[in-house]
Amino acid sequence: MPASIARVRARSLAAALAAGAVLAVPSAASASFGERPLHVGMRGHDVRVLQSWLTHIGISTRVDGTFGRRTARSVLRFEQGHDGVADARLSVAEARTLRSLIEPGPATTGGQARVAPVPTDTATLAADGRTAVAPAGAPPEVVAVVAAANRITRTPYVWGGGHQRWEDRGYDCSGAVSYALHGAGLLDVPLVSGALARWGDAGPGSWISVYGHGGHAYMVVAGLRFDTSGAGESGPRWRPAARSSSGFAVRHPAGL
Repeated sequence: MPASIARVRARSLAAALAAGAVLAVPSAASASFGERPLHVGMRGHDVRVLQSWLTHIGISTRVDGTFGRRTARSVLRFEQGHDGVADARLSVAEARTLRSLIEPGPATTGGQARVAPVPTDTATLAADGRTAVAPAGAPPEVVAVVAAANRITRTPYVWGGGHQRWEDRGYDCSGAVSYALHGAGLLDVPLVSGALARWGDAGPGSWISVYGHGGHAYMVVAGLRFDTSGAGESGPRWRPAARSSSGFAVRHPAGL
């Protein structure tokens, strides 16, 4: 990269960071993606969607709901590749461009729910045997759930883990499921297994199915089970083998 271009990019990012420090607005946890411009210092569900969609198109971005320096760099990369104003601030017009890359056809507006495409493939275990890879064409929320679950697949089983804080030393069954759903902005607070049995919409989902009863919870994401119990070590793990769902209520996120 020529030094002059590198300097321009560095100035653009620095300007965005400085502006964000002054212009940051209060958190809007329920804001729908595309309803407002996004910049450094902002937080909310729409920031999570931005981060997961950037990751989905190949610009790896941590999905944490906070528009910080790393997200600003990712937005800058997106703008430079799609003729946007390279200022690391996502405008409403740029949000429409990003949405068009994720959702072919007419874009949804006003936060209306969309119907996710029907899966044509399943998630697979990566070569490390611990993390999973979402299938091609998976909705960004599914990609984000898989990415969040991957972050805790090396942690042990800890009773009550994940219920007092999101980042914990270990997780129990419902804490692990809650963490993964939270990573995609689908859950705001951790739920115990009995509450997960009543969460969301009734029945299995096309992409994500959460199974729960008073004593245990697990979920199946794109055909791959994420569970703290099963063959091998305990703790939150991707487990290729199926298990009986007898006695469990099954729920799913709307549209997924």
